[in-house]
Amino acid sequence: MPKPTKGPRLGGGPAHERLLLANLAAALFTHKRITTTETKAKRLRPLAERLITFAKRGDLHARRRVLAVIGDKSVVHELFTIIAPQVADREGGYTRITKIGYRKGDNAPMAVIELVLEPVVKKQRAARPAAAADEAPAEESAAEETPAEVVTEAEAAGDEAAGSEASEESSEAPAEEPVEAK
Repeated sequence: MPKPTKGPRLGGGPAHERLLLANLAAALFTHKRITTTETKAKRLRPLAERLITFAKRGDLHARRRVLAVIGDKSVVHELFTIIAPQVADREGGYTRITKIGYRKGDNAPMAVIELVLEPVVKKQRAARPAAAADEAPAEESAAEETPAEVVTEAEAAGDEAAGSEASEESSEAPAEEPVEAK
């Protein structure tokens, strides 16, 4: 189970906290989404994620460990047969906590904790060999230099006034760059 926190427990002693979190986890697995206080949601997250990890293993020992926390067999059955296959591809982050504001009666910060059951979209990395990775920037820089070379050749072929303007622009450009750098 998660490391116990120091300080006061949620509404009482450690046994009460353990039962409260077990009931919250059972409600989360039953309804897929519950509204509770932020503190309870943050305390529930590690417990729920650990129980889902046990359910993903799916063996008898894992089922018995989950049954030791959640006593309701129907909830454990739903966790192992419905929820675990839906999150089989996910490597973690089975729950999502969303803050929803403050409760009207006592102004307690409220949150919604829900199971993340959407399929995982894995990012594919472009694995290029080291030689190809070195060539690609060289091709891009060559493409950038080509228009500049065309302009330079056109100025050389054209009248000298265009060439003098280009030299003035090139002398002004280095003066502007240090100002931007500062």
